[in-house]
Amino acid sequence: MRINGTLINYYFHCKRQCYLHGNRLNLEDNSEQVKIGKAIHEEKAEGKENAEIAIDNIRLDKLTKEYLTEVKKSDADVEASKWQLLFYLSVLKSKGIIRKGKLEFVEKNKKDKKTLIIELTDETEKELKVYMEEITRLLNEEKPPECINKNSCKKCAYYEYCYV
Repeated sequence: MRINGTLINYYFHCKRQCYLHGNRLNLEDNSEQVKIGKAIHEEKAEGKENAEIAIDNIRLDKLTKEYLTEVKKSDADVEASKWQLLFYLSVLKSKGIIRKGKLEFVEKNKKDKKTLIIELTDETEKELKVYMEEITRLLNEEKPPECINKNSCKKCAYYEYCYV
């Protein structure tokens, strides 16, 4: 499987989730959390130009002259979201498109949305390549990593697979 933004995100969130998704065990179609995230993306993109753009094996939430914007429903895992956005910026750069990244967290029950600006640097690009190599090795393992046993597991689409 070619590495995509979802795998990058999952790698930072949970290596077991990354492994399972990357080896085509997709349990997300039944996940309420995934459905909520998709609804937020659809609402943000509705009737807007430069929204939900597909390039190669990635989907960009919004692309403007200055920013590539990635919308997340929660800031529960900022690090995973940051590296996913850096991956997208790297793909754009490989096509000659240089942008800054903008992470928008649309938290329910919060008036102010949290926004982070991220730039792809030579250093982060090198780090990203290392992570991509690690993901490739992970996906080629014979069995998945152990469960991580965190509170966030309860909301994961793979919860029943891992714990039931």
